[in-house]
Amino acid sequence: MLYSVFMLALRSVQRNVLRSFLTVLGIVIGVSAVITMVTLGNGATQAIETQITSLGTNLLMVSPGQRLGGGGGGGGVPQFTEADALAIAAQIGGVAAVAPQGRASVIVVANGRNWSTSVTGSTNEWFKTGNWQLASGRIFATDEQLAGSAVCLIGETVRREIFGGAVGQTGLGQQLRVKQFSCDIVGILASKGQGGMGDQDDTVVVPLHTLQRRVTGSRKVSTLQVSMEEGSDSTPLKASLRQLLRERRKLSEADDDNFNIFDTQQLAETLSSTMGVLTNLLGAVAAVSLLVGGIGIMNIMLVSVTERTREIGLRLAVGALEGEVLLQFLIEAVVLSALGGVVGVVIATAASYGLSIYMAVPYEFDPFINALALLFSAGIGVLFGYFPARRAARMDPIEALRHE
Repeated sequence: MLYSVFMLALRSVQRNVLRSFLTVLGIVIGVSAVITMVTLGNGATQAIETQITSLGTNLLMVSPGQRLGGGGGGGGVPQFTEADALAIAAQIGGVAAVAPQGRASVIVVANGRNWSTSVTGSTNEWFKTGNWQLASGRIFATDEQLAGSAVCLIGETVRREIFGGAVGQTGLGQQLRVKQFSCDIVGILASKGQGGMGDQDDTVVVPLHTLQRRVTGSRKVSTLQVSMEEGSDSTPLKASLRQLLRERRKLSEADDDNFNIFDTQQLAETLSSTMGVLTNLLGAVAAVSLLVGGIGIMNIMLVSVTERTREIGLRLAVGALEGEVLLQFLIEAVVLSALGGVVGVVIATAASYGLSIYMAVPYEFDPFINALALLFSAGIGVLFGYFPARRAARMDPIEALRHE
């Protein structure tokens, strides 16, 4: 009985292909919009997490300044020194590496080309705190760091802009003029791509003493990068770090901190949570079109019941039960909405994949949201198809057969 009722419903849908298509259009739009919004939102969240993670694992970035945000710059606030980094490494437990970092904007020249970039001065700990890998070459030797030797490593963007056009040249072993001095390129950094602070590969790295003596002329450093050991709790570590820096900077209990401790892991969690809320909001807004599509199905089913009044009356007159008529029209509504759900999933998959490439975010097929959208679309058919189906099942056969 169920099979014959299903076939009757399917033939009814096939008889009015254009009307059936227009009926399910709202469901198609709703399902595809929900899946696309959620998929792109998840991809954007993953991209943000990847970019922040690329800055360093369990990384704390300490910078001078009264507070973060507007009006809290570092003007007039004392900078850090290399001794601060050594004190942190020696006195605070749970610290894996500490890298003092200075930075300046420069123009580099080599191979008949020039490029505006930034030069970073630090120790070999900088490669650990920032999760940097080498594409080729080596990092600084101990004597090169102590003596402030004219050696450097370059990022992939600098290598491409300076040496990319020369066949067979990677830049390794060549000389690069940085501001007023020339340095030997001893290593090429593996590419990390875009990060929270722009193109991470657009940099030249020199020993800290080299930057201080040949570029900035100051022994101060702008940032301390503190990498925590795996599994360390950042809360007590940050408290110890704050107390140590307050002591070294001779701040009294009444004085505010004149430095900021920036936790990349907390930032990643905050941004992920925010993106999750936005993704759910967009999905909820898109789901409204599913309700609109459901109302469209109910309207068309009511029209269909009116058009087929004599057919319904004839079926009831020859012995069809009310439950069979109810099931027939209910199945029609579910078939329409489920068909719209399937088409919506196909469109959403193609749209999500294309938009993820355009937006440069990861694409991951989420079976849960796709299955949920299909089930929800079928549920819409049951919900909005029940009233027209009940109206058809409760018709008086005699009155139905008299209908013109």
